[in-house]
Amino acid sequence: MKYAFGVDVGGTSVKLGFFSQEGVLIEKWEIPTRPENGGSAILPDITAAINGCLERRGVDKSHVLGVGIGVPGPVDDDGNVNRCVNLNWGVFNLHETLGAMTGLRIKAGNDANVAALGEYYDGGGKGSRSMLMVTIGTGIGGGFIWNGQILNGAHGVGCEIGHLTVDRSPEALPCTCGKRGCAEQYASARSLGRLAAARLHEDPRPSALRQTAATSKDVFTCAAAGDALAQEILSELYDTLGLTIAMGCCMVDPELVVIGGGMSKAGRALLEGVMPRFEHHMFHACRGTRFALATLGNDAGIYGCFHLAVGG
Repeated sequence: MKYAFGVDVGGTSVKLGFFSQEGVLIEKWEIPTRPENGGSAILPDITAAINGCLERRGVDKSHVLGVGIGVPGPVDDDGNVNRCVNLNWGVFNLHETLGAMTGLRIKAGNDANVAALGEYYDGGGKGSRSMLMVTIGTGIGGGFIWNGQILNGAHGVGCEIGHLTVDRSPEALPCTCGKRGCAEQYASARSLGRLAAARLHEDPRPSALRQTAATSKDVFTCAAAGDALAQEILSELYDTLGLTIAMGCCMVDPELVVIGGGMSKAGRALLEGVMPRFEHHMFHACRGTRFALATLGNDAGIYGCFHLAVGG
């Protein structure tokens, strides 16, 4: 029997999955991400976790097809990582470095892209031929899958739609990428909370939001309960998301858009808010684009990394 590992590296934890060759998840677990000292402990920790799993299950490395690994930063097809800020990593080849440590075949990808691959095969995108994944959380991530293949681009940043410019004014908000006016500064979960706080300060109208911390979840809850101010704040967010997704679809023309990330917990309300704005901004030929919610949650990354390992 053959096996493979899926490893999803996040800023606070590393999620690992041990799979059969057929894609059955046998075991999943997490270890802490240790970004101190240039993130020098992260790959040794992953190596120890992989070796520990194989040892307790009595599996020889000759039966492991490979390790797929997703990281929060640009990665090209050859495994070259170009700075992962949250991990304090610089520029190096992840295939060679982790391969030397583990003695296993490595295939690396960007975390948003591998999450998209997981949803494409096993989640909300199952059965589609082409799919644009939009992950809305602290920021906005994007990944495009065509016939089971990730669009990485020449520099490992294919479909980074969170960094499309949606505000070109002199007052445009700065982004962590170094630009100004990026979509994720206006349409992510973090930006929704910031937008709510600013609106509450500027607008004297009564609002149930004033009795909350005005988080993104609070905005959705108050809007669903009929709070006018919360609904107006969401309307602004929906318009920016619709514009951002419309621009992304104009570039890659997917059959399906799958929305995931923390904000996707809002469910159908999110889709019903975004879809009319998408239709307003879209290129007319994209009218048949379908929308769906992601279904794998936090496991999307390890599933995508598994498929990366066996098919990459």
